[in-house]
Amino acid sequence: MTGPGTRVVVVTGTDTGVGKTVATAAIAARAIAAGQRVLVVKPVQTGVGGSDPDPHDTATVGHLSGAEVLELVALDEPLAPDTAARRQGVAIPTVREHVARIREQLASYDLVVVEGAGGLLVRLDTEGGTILDLARDLTFALMRADGSPVEVVVVCRAGLGTLNHTELTTTALRAVQVEPAGLVIGAWPAEPGVAATCNRTDLARLTGVPVVAVIPDGAGSLPPSEFQAGVPTWFA
Repeated sequence: MTGPGTRVVVVTGTDTGVGKTVATAAIAARAIAAGQRVLVVKPVQTGVGGSDPDPHDTATVGHLSGAEVLELVALDEPLAPDTAARRQGVAIPTVREHVARIREQLASYDLVVVEGAGGLLVRLDTEGGTILDLARDLTFALMRADGSPVEVVVVCRAGLGTLNHTELTTTALRAVQVEPAGLVIGAWPAEPGVAATCNRTDLARLTGVPVVAVIPDGAGSLPPSEFQAGVPTWFA
C-alpha cells in the first residue's frame, strides 16, 4: 500500500547512456527541495565487478541529490541483466518480485523513484520481464490498491535519431495502457546544433508527451550543491 499522497515515478530511457541516472537524481533533488521524503530504487545494476567496475547508479544519485537509495540486485558484467545473470551463474528476482519489494517501501516515503536499466525493453530478469512490464505491473497494482498513479518519465537524447527512438518508446508504453508523463532530454549540449534545436520542439509535437526537463550535458559532474541549485532551472 502507498502512504497518503505517495507518488511513484519510473524513469526509463530510449537507450543506455542517455542520462537516466542524472535525470533520476534531478527528480529526487527537486522533490527533496520541496520537503518530500524520497527513496530511489534501482532494481538491477550491472557492470560493478571486475578490475574496472562502473560506479553504482544509486551511489551517484545519492551523492548528487541526497536521496535515500536502495539497490536490489548487483551483477558483475556490463551487460543486459538477464545475460549478466546467466553468465555469472546466479538467480535474480523476477519483475513480479521487484514490484513487491518496491511496494513494501512506499508507505515510508512521499516519492519513490524507480530507475530502469538501459532502454524500455531491456530484460531485467531471466523470464523475459522488462522495465515496461515493471511499469505496467506497478501501475495496475497501485490503481487497484488505492488509485495511486505511476508516472513514467522517458529520458531521451537531444540529437539525430532521438525522434524515432522516443516515438518507439512512448508507443510501447501506450500499447500496455501506460501513458508516459513526460520526456527529459538527458544531456543538452552547450552549443546545440540545428538537429537538437528542432528536436527540442519536435519531441513533444510528435509524441504528444511534454518535455518536462532539459538537463545540461555534464550536470552529473557538478558538485552536489551546484547540481541541486541548478535543478529548478532545468524543469519546465
